[in-house]
Amino acid sequence: MAKLRLSKNSLQQQQQQLKLYEKLLPSLDLKRRQLTVEAQKARAEYEAVLFAAESLETRIGQELPMLADEDFDLSGLVRMTGYQIGEQNVVGTRLPILELVNFEISDYTRLGTPAWVDILVERLKAAAEARVRIRVAEERVQILNAAVRRITQRVNLFDKILIPTAKKNIQRIRIYLGDAERAAVVTAKLAKQKQAGSVQYSEGGGK
Repeated sequence: MAKLRLSKNSLQQQQQQLKLYEKLLPSLDLKRRQLTVEAQKARAEYEAVLFAAESLETRIGQELPMLADEDFDLSGLVRMTGYQIGEQNVVGTRLPILELVNFEISDYTRLGTPAWVDILVERLKAAAEARVRIRVAEERVQILNAAVRRITQRVNLFDKILIPTAKKNIQRIRIYLGDAERAAVVTAKLAKQKQAGSVQYSEGGGK
């Protein structure tokens, strides 16, 4: 840590830094509060997609109870071939957002299969998409939580370290300069008195 210089130039620098810190702190704190709100929203969205996925599984069991009784193989009926993730800027933080999910449906004869297979296809697609949404929502929560931690650290740095340190330095420099100024005045007075005494002594000695 650099040693504090007790000078007028140093005082001016410390005052300028303090002014800058106090100017930046409100905007940093605002961003912290905004990110905290977004993190809370993201956690709520994550809980919502989890609940939706669980509800969908329950719905499939209720709508298609015959799945457990059918003897033909429905594995591979629906296959997710990929998905597209976009990017969303939230309070300066880049978040993933699900844009598209692609599926491949196996060929099956509609006349040779029960009517509920069409419903099953849609439910399987929805279930696969729900799993992707859960992963994306979880990642959004993690990113926002990390962003909140970072901005909170910056707010604390300004509020608890930089600003108090600058104020303390300013006070220290002012005290030093004040003491130095008073000492200079006293020294000047003493020198003046000494000079005046010397003049009187010279005048007296000449008589």
